[in-house]
Amino acid sequence: MNNRTARGIFAICLLVFGVCFLWPVLRIVAGGYIVDGTFTLRYLTGVFQNPVYAEGLRNSLMLAIGTTTLTILIGLPLAWLNTRYTFTGKRALSALLLLPMVLPPFVGAIGFQQMFGQYGAINALFRLGPVDWLGRGRYFGVILLQALALYPILYLNAMAALANIDPAMEEAAANMGCAGFRRFRKITLPLMMPGLFAGGTIIFIAAFTELGTPLIMNYNRCASVQVFDALKEISASPFPYALVSVMLLCSVALYTLSKTIFGRHAAAMQNKASTGAVAIKPAGFAACLIPMLFIGVIAIAILPHAGVVLTSFSAPGSWYRSILPEVFTSANYIEALGHEMTLRSIRNSLLFSSLAVILNIGFGLAIALVVVRSSLKSRWLLDALSMIPLAVPGLVMAFGYLAISSTLSNHPRVAQSPTLLMLFDVRVNPTFFLVLAYAVRRLPYMVRSTVAGLQQTSVSLEESAANLGARPGTVLRKITLPLITANIIAGTMLAFAFSMLEVSDSLMLAQRADYYPITKTIYELFQLIGSGTYIAAALGVWAMAFLAATIIGCSLLLGRKMGAIFRI
Repeated sequence: MNNRTARGIFAICLLVFGVCFLWPVLRIVAGGYIVDGTFTLRYLTGVFQNPVYAEGLRNSLMLAIGTTTLTILIGLPLAWLNTRYTFTGKRALSALLLLPMVLPPFVGAIGFQQMFGQYGAINALFRLGPVDWLGRGRYFGVILLQALALYPILYLNAMAALANIDPAMEEAAANMGCAGFRRFRKITLPLMMPGLFAGGTIIFIAAFTELGTPLIMNYNRCASVQVFDALKEISASPFPYALVSVMLLCSVALYTLSKTIFGRHAAAMQNKASTGAVAIKPAGFAACLIPMLFIGVIAIAILPHAGVVLTSFSAPGSWYRSILPEVFTSANYIEALGHEMTLRSIRNSLLFSSLAVILNIGFGLAIALVVVRSSLKSRWLLDALSMIPLAVPGLVMAFGYLAISSTLSNHPRVAQSPTLLMLFDVRVNPTFFLVLAYAVRRLPYMVRSTVAGLQQTSVSLEESAANLGARPGTVLRKITLPLITANIIAGTMLAFAFSMLEVSDSLMLAQRADYYPITKTIYELFQLIGSGTYIAAALGVWAMAFLAATIIGCSLLLGRKMGAIFRI
């Protein structure tokens, strides 16, 4: 790619990034700090002085710390055992470890409560009485549910980090008497710290700003739910803006602090390992213990999945103080497929996600080509900017788009035009902003997947075609794209699937029933008395099956490189 074309793409991407990403963020900051044209810190300090807001921020921080710690305790040992040992059923168990990725914790909360509630299946199984496994206020339940859903991200990053460690360094340490856990603490862990940080940061920010899970679990004393409850005051009070800006600043500050702490102590190798460590076949009791650890984690992790499936097949009111539902029925699926709200939500999600993916493909491919195939000195900036949406909470982006919509819809020219209101007012039609939100949030998946494909493809094939007279467009169409088709398909599948099941943007931006996506419909159905929870579970099973097919397909296309998609 010549520099003139690269500079043009660079300029266009920066412009789009500024409008679709920086503008919403700046709009939030302006709404909380600039009131009546005057800069003030009154509302920022008011957030910390207000005991309700202060408690919400403190609880959100504790949720993030607890979730991240638990994911490390689960994912790190499993990744180390997987890379260091070979055991019976290793390939199948490794694949099953990724099962929690097929069910967002927002949906899993429905089945989780049926399993671990005071009158749920676990208490009935062990005849324990009304033990509250979810914890007082459901705090521990939220942490456990989020950790069981997010540990695969840490596991994938830890696996990739361990694969890049030169085994010669560990062997040298062992020869000098550093063995066992001391060698892991002194050598292995520092070398894999960048990979742990990459996965841990995503998990921390996701848990800190998660909206759907606390809502379903009825844990309302956290900042994300407080922001959701304050949507009605978005035009009347600067406090919601100040609260969201505090969440944004906390996420950025914690990210920077963690990067400084871990980056300072992380030893960096000059080159990646040319050969991986040789896996050892354990003997005796260890040969049984290692597979049992994997099976135990998988069994616990799929309990929310099992709960959702069983709930979807149970008749209303038939699963109470019993191990399994007393009455099974398929009526929930029939009603879900025939319910106008669910059918409409599926159509809406398909439309929103398809439009978002089209944008992802265009911009993701353009950014990847500039990053990998150009010689621009500033191409690193474009690569970094394209990955920032992973570090910025979806809740923040959704609130930013709401603020922009509120500003535009109140403009006299827009207010007098039905067409412009249909485009810019989320209260009339949220399609425009939902598509933008989905596209921005999932762009990193497309960029990272396409960049990986281009890096694996020799540029000499493209140069040969150009030397034979092929134009740049022809080279791209005939040579480059066919060679990276698998990566583009994988990125497209991930972007599409996670857009279909996006929670924060959907809950906040979709305010009219005619435009509810799937996740908003699941939440609204869950609130209904009677059969609403069971229909919501049936719709959640459909979403679970859809995302499972996507994850399996991407694993087949990307293999071990799939973990790189979930990094900042």
